[in-house]
Amino acid sequence: MQLVGYERSGKGSSLLCSDGTDLSRESLEPGTELSYTLGSRHCAGVIDDESHVPCDRPSAPYCEFHTSTWVCARCTGTCLKDEMDCYEDHAVYIAAFAPETFKVGVTKLWRLETRLREQGADRAAHVHTVSNGRIARELEAEIAEELVDRVRTRSKVASLAATVDDAAWVDVLAEFDVIDRFEFDYGLDLETRPVRETIASGTVVGVKGRLLVVENGGTTYAVDMRDLVGYDLLEESSSRDLQSSLGSFG
Repeated sequence: MQLVGYERSGKGSSLLCSDGTDLSRESLEPGTELSYTLGSRHCAGVIDDESHVPCDRPSAPYCEFHTSTWVCARCTGTCLKDEMDCYEDHAVYIAAFAPETFKVGVTKLWRLETRLREQGADRAAHVHTVSNGRIARELEAEIAEELVDRVRTRSKVASLAATVDDAAWVDVLAEFDVIDRFEFDYGLDLETRPVRETIASGTVVGVKGRLLVVENGGTTYAVDMRDLVGYDLLEESSSRDLQSSLGSFG
């Protein structure tokens, strides 16, 4: 069985696994026990609806034939498609990742809250509604001169046991006419920052964005689910040595 994808915290949270044809979902509900060892890693192939087309090329998570780029993610207002097709309301938002990383982003208006959960935002503010994606990307590019438009995984891991700096959040939003505000609770309740690892075994604590948090051997780990894609899964707990937190020796 190969791990070929994942669904983030905005979509119900699961790992997508394939037996070579059919897809199955491994729930990531808190309390779920994962007992897999990571085997070899190769291209994850293609998911087509509820079926999977495998690929045995060694590049991971995807080979050159199965790597796709969403051109809209690189748009700054000049459409990169043959014909612009984003003619629907878009939202421009500011997302907060504890303690004080603030990101500007855009999404279709109807997906706003889902998109924020998918990214693992702690808080967010909807600051503009516009009639198409081109205008939204232009505004995003302008705001990105002051704020980041991407958040690295290490910053998201650091946010897992932190809280948003209220004063910094107020300062960031002071220049915007806020339309709506959001605050998210992913149910993690962590006292210390998890250790970053790439494992698929342990008790699920929860999911925040694409970060899977598991407890294994007295230590809490943060797993970037993107780093799991392409691995063959062996149905037994990992026996390799893992980095432990200081608290596990208490």
